[in-house]
Amino acid sequence: MQVYLVGGAVRDQLLKLDVYDKDWVVVGATPEQMLNAGFQAVGKDFPVFLHPKNKQEHALARTERKSGHGYTGFECFSSPDVTLEEDLQRRDLTINAMAQNQQDDIIDPYQGRLDLELRVLRHVSPAFVDDPLRVLRVARFAAKLAHLGFTVAPETLSLMQRIVDDGELAHLTPERVWQEWHKSLSAPHPEVFLDILRQCGALKVVLPEIDALFGVPQPEKWHPEIDTGIHTLLVAQQASKLSTETTIRFAAQVHDLGKGVTPRDEWPSHKLHCHTGQKLIKQLCQRVRVPNEYRDLALAVCAQHSNIHRAHELKPATFVKIFSQLDVWRKPAKLAQVLLCCEADHRGRKGLENQPYRQAERVKQAYHAAINVNVQTIIADGFKGQAIREELEKRKTSAIAEALRS
Repeated sequence: MQVYLVGGAVRDQLLKLDVYDKDWVVVGATPEQMLNAGFQAVGKDFPVFLHPKNKQEHALARTERKSGHGYTGFECFSSPDVTLEEDLQRRDLTINAMAQNQQDDIIDPYQGRLDLELRVLRHVSPAFVDDPLRVLRVARFAAKLAHLGFTVAPETLSLMQRIVDDGELAHLTPERVWQEWHKSLSAPHPEVFLDILRQCGALKVVLPEIDALFGVPQPEKWHPEIDTGIHTLLVAQQASKLSTETTIRFAAQVHDLGKGVTPRDEWPSHKLHCHTGQKLIKQLCQRVRVPNEYRDLALAVCAQHSNIHRAHELKPATFVKIFSQLDVWRKPAKLAQVLLCCEADHRGRKGLENQPYRQAERVKQAYHAAINVNVQTIIADGFKGQAIREELEKRKTSAIAEALRS
């Protein structure tokens, strides 16, 4: 029995990145031997065991054969005769097909270490096309490693296109699509995930609402980049610079979906996109099984970003209305999230990446004035029932007006 550290842990160790999860492959063992050694069986489709002490996953070396559609359409074969090289060959990318033995030697039969040096994401074998999930995985790895200079090999991108053309992406479950998208939101460059999916044609299949933004023009006066899809990638990039919160990064990526359904005869104007976009966000989130906290922030940003961009034109009463719609009286953190998304939208324009977003300070000034109005004072002044709410709104409006004048 031989045990090897494999996959991402070896890759990230060589790249001097933090290693969070460790996966192990066991060569030359049977399930009975693993159980007798105190391991706990957890795998359903193939033999996976938890270490008796550290609970890390140990999988018996195996091979796979395509037997159906999708990423679950495989027959797995595990035996003590399966070699480490055979196990590594079934993996997606060469940089993920390396192993490390207990003497810390690197076993690299598919030149993954060379591709690390070349900064290339390259498939291990033609069997890459058997698993449609790999299209999303490669895009996610590209987002994770873009800051180190990694790009997708042209021949691998061609295989990804082939998977798309063969209709295999239709067999991905919504949960798996969201899982990969969600992981990409934590990457240093989430926008690369969307860009790679678009390059191979996958974006129009898994996230058609975002794909529809490409080729849609915007007024050059406000958007020097013109193309709404390019703007979306720039906004996603800026959001990742401003915040590590994945909810904020998600909301930034989908805030302009309404522009993708603007009639052509109205281009480049998109007056109703804040309204039409909310419906698309709801549809997208329902289809891909996006958690409610992501959906709710995205809806808030979509509804209010145009208003907030015009903060210096808004009346005090409008500020109160916006704050109430956002429910910032009970959820003050939500305002900060929305403002960060709006700042990313503001900076996500070609040549304007470092332009200050003064609207945020004005909105904060209005909010702090309004939040300092004490409802107990209103009650002490004799107001009752509905009159309390009406007077509270009036005093908040007056407080904002006074604060903005000063």
